Amino acid sequence: MSDPRNGKRPRPKLAVWKLASCDGCQLSLLDCEDELLAVAGAVEIASFPEVSRAEIAGPYDVSLVEGSITTPHDLERIQEVRRQSRVLVAIGACATAGGIQALRNFADVQGLVGAVYGRPEYIRTLERSTPVSDHVPVDYELRGCPISKAQLLELVTALLAGRAPDLPTSSLCQECKQMGVVCVMVAHGTPCLGPVTQAGCGALCPALGRGCFGCFGPMEAPNPDSLAARWRELGLTPEAVERGFHTFNAWAEPFRDVARREDGR
Repeated sequence: MSDPRNGKRPRPKLAVWKLASCDGCQLSLLDCEDELLAVAGAVEIASFPEVSRAEIAGPYDVSLVEGSITTPHDLERIQEVRRQSRVLVAIGACATAGGIQALRNFADVQGLVGAVYGRPEYIRTLERSTPVSDHVPVDYELRGCPISKAQLLELVTALLAGRAPDLPTSSLCQECKQMGVVCVMVAHGTPCLGPVTQAGCGALCPALGRGCFGCFGPMEAPNPDSLAARWRELGLTPEAVERGFHTFNAWAEPFRDVARREDGR
């Protein structure tokens, strides 16, 4: 629809929202540098806390949501963002799986609050830190801690073009093979989450001789129990296996459950 004031089609409204997070995924958007200028010219940026405190009222065509639902305020905000957004995209490990802060889900939250804060009675927090999709419908998810710049650009340009984004669902192992990276687990016996982790980082850690830490979360149809069994064959204790799955995406269901089984819960 054209704007009757100047005959031009209004630009889609893009809003970026921050919940409980470190801002790293917003920085990935700023890291787009030259590409960001093209994106900024194609949309009207209605909210972007890492750049400006200014905010344009909704509704919004696309909302990118960073962060997990950790406080009652987060819960109220995500419900309002969902009401105001035609397309809602959860970006990063916090928004898609609860993030690092979800490690508290395995502990006594009130005990932690009492140990950390001098006046815990002022702290309002939910019992668990959870992904956005636990509370409102999500149209797309971008995995990663932080997200991939290339995947972010693919998502935004696809939505602007009115097509479905082409995002990977295969494991990190495929990226290693495409890059000619020697498998660190087969060649050196190094525990690696690559066989159950979604591709997207360019196999950064295996390319440096280290095991994958699972920053991009579970791949489509992973088999974490099989990987845990292989780790035990390599000599890892149940506690070490649990710690391996309890990293950036500990609350993602496939990783959460295998860790619980290792712990005997």
